[in-house]
Amino acid sequence: MRPVWSGSLSLGLVTVPVRLYSAVEDHTVHFRQFQRGTEDRIRYRRVNERTGKEVDYDDIVKGYELDSGEYVVVEPEELDEIAPGRSKSLDIESFVELDAIDPMFFDKTYWLAPAKAEFERPYALLLEAMRSSGRAGIAKFVMRGREYLALVRSGDGVMVLNTLHFAADLRDPAEQLTDLPGKAQARGKELDMALNLIDAMSDDWRPEEYHDTYTDRVRKLIAAKKKGETITPATEPGEPTKVVDLFEALSRSVESGKAKKRSGSGAKAGTAKKSPAKKAPAKKAPAAKDLSSLSKADLEKLARERDIKGRSKMTRAGLEKALKAS
Repeated sequence: MRPVWSGSLSLGLVTVPVRLYSAVEDHTVHFRQFQRGTEDRIRYRRVNERTGKEVDYDDIVKGYELDSGEYVVVEPEELDEIAPGRSKSLDIESFVELDAIDPMFFDKTYWLAPAKAEFERPYALLLEAMRSSGRAGIAKFVMRGREYLALVRSGDGVMVLNTLHFAADLRDPAEQLTDLPGKAQARGKELDMALNLIDAMSDDWRPEEYHDTYTDRVRKLIAAKKKGETITPATEPGEPTKVVDLFEALSRSVESGKAKKRSGSGAKAGTAKKSPAKKAPAKKAPAAKDLSSLSKADLEKLARERDIKGRSKMTRAGLEKALKAS
């Protein structure tokens, strides 16, 4: 796999040469464009709008339009010469709790690996330090002529880098959406039933169980058309729920969610008849020294098993303290 960027990861006076690799693979079905009724491909060319002639890539420069309608022309090398255009460093500026970052800020995911074997020791040290602390580093770096805000965190034996949106890039829904709920209030019984629905549908996060079913259907469509066959259209989306039927719809949804949960647990357990089980003793939290060796995700799982209130907003230190006291 070829790196998409290379440079140095800097933390204080510690500098580790690293390479950045894409951690995500695109499985989308890609199509070519044709003129309808023919086998003629549609292609795009860089054309001078005045002469109609095609222009070589090396002869193209960038231009920024001013309010007057005139353009300021900028050469590619001029962009490379200004800061941070020549930057080849990934500088960690601070560390934060991962839970403190709103998912809206997350963009793309990459792996960050040591550039050479000789740098594995400092790399492994930083990786373990982030894993043990439960914190992630906030950094900035430049890739392909653009500066990125990034989050560097510990992954499964490798550092993970997530590019983040800058705060200025995120839109304010109150300014952009004119039809946000205004005076509508959540009613008591309906809210309780909605909470029951969430509880009935709650489960552990198992990403391997989710698949891109739309891409599967696209591939089936292509295979069917190749054979001259047709494919069954997908089910139409359901009708919007009427306000007067909201409570009844929630009630039925709760029962459906509970039924699915029961059938799912039954399928996992198998069809063999079980003898009545004795009540298992309550689980004890691991010893204090064992807690420090666990990841934050493991601490959260233990806190969930112990039904510790407010666990979702706790820091790693808070989780350890609460588990010790439980």
